[in-house]
Amino acid sequence: MSVRTFFGGIHPNYAKELTAASPIEVLSAPETVVVPMLQHIGAPAVPTVKKGDEVLAGQVIGEAPQPISAPVHAPISGTVVAVTDRPHINGRSVLSVVIENDGQNKWIELESHPDPVQLDRDTILDKIRAAGIVGMGGAGFPTAAKLTPPKDAVIDYLILNGAECEPYLTSDHRLMLEHAEDVILGAKLMAKVCRAKKIIIGVEDNKMDAVAELQKFAGAIEIALLDTKYPQGGEKQLIKAITGREVPSNGLPFQAGVVVQNVATAVAVAQAVRDGKPLVERIVTVTGPAIKEPRNFLVPIGTPLQNLVEAAGGFTEEPGKVIVGGPMMGMAQVGLEAPIVKTSNGILALTKAESEEPDVMPCIKCARCVDVCPVYLLPLRLEAFGMNEMWDEAKEYGAMDCIECGCCTYICPSKRPLLQYIRVAKNQIVAASRKKSS
Repeated sequence: MSVRTFFGGIHPNYAKELTAASPIEVLSAPETVVVPMLQHIGAPAVPTVKKGDEVLAGQVIGEAPQPISAPVHAPISGTVVAVTDRPHINGRSVLSVVIENDGQNKWIELESHPDPVQLDRDTILDKIRAAGIVGMGGAGFPTAAKLTPPKDAVIDYLILNGAECEPYLTSDHRLMLEHAEDVILGAKLMAKVCRAKKIIIGVEDNKMDAVAELQKFAGAIEIALLDTKYPQGGEKQLIKAITGREVPSNGLPFQAGVVVQNVATAVAVAQAVRDGKPLVERIVTVTGPAIKEPRNFLVPIGTPLQNLVEAAGGFTEEPGKVIVGGPMMGMAQVGLEAPIVKTSNGILALTKAESEEPDVMPCIKCARCVDVCPVYLLPLRLEAFGMNEMWDEAKEYGAMDCIECGCCTYICPSKRPLLQYIRVAKNQIVAASRKKSS
């Protein structure tokens, strides 16, 4: 089996050995869950419950107000004690439903189907939409919307992303090992919805045990072996590595005849269509040098970060930084009050020594950032434009094509915050565009 890859990228210390052999453990629901109405790209869900209401696990507690949105469900049964703004992992306060656990785990009635692949396309799509499924690899784009590209789009490939290229994280790896059959079922269901002609699952070659497990159930589905390289799991990089096709600048994968979904999303789809189960839980890797007992947990959405850290034995020392996600694209937290959401695949705790800010030196024009940029940009130029508020020039040089992977910052010998300034430029370009169209 040949190994496929893309241009650029880096090889950081992956540190996956901390949890790669740790089976998924079911973490009991906490006494109180905080369920944000914003767990996806698009319009936030609108609460359908109020303080004092009794809810069942799986019950809709937030309705999707627009096509690019997703409903939100109660992960536990209990009493709504508040509908108010609460801390979110994105650093802001978000309208959330707070539920006090009654300890009974009473569920709504679930509608199952013994052979879901036989269902028609529209029924499968409706079940995916109703289950509140979103992309679980990080971005959180509503899955039902992603599976319905424009009618004139021809989808040749459905690609499942099993790369999990971020260092430390192993939640997808364990999921492929322990739920391979559901990964395959979810892929078949999604391919039926988007009318893909072929299904390919991409897995990095540091997960050969997962490849072997998937092959047991794959049948005609192809397993593509990928080079272990960051950001191999980037949507456009995955498409290039597997199909050789390129997504147009400022374009979307369907324009290259491809739909990409995460393997965890596939499992959520399988459980929704076959079992009638909405997306109310996910697998989270709790890891890092500052964690006593790194592990993988299946947790109810809405569980505070603090509960997961405690379940992993707590900290070995006061951490220098706690990140939700991986070290390259994750979000640093100011505390542990925020809850796990649908897109939270890991909690990473770094020591103070690892979290020290480096001394920034002048750019030496070595062009290493250019060599590793997976989208063929000139990060050193874009950084300069961002620093000097040259927004038009940044746009002309392709700032909006930046996938914010952080390879440029990682590789820079002068430790310059290239990505930080590119993000500033992108934000200003978007703000100017909105102002112009308003």
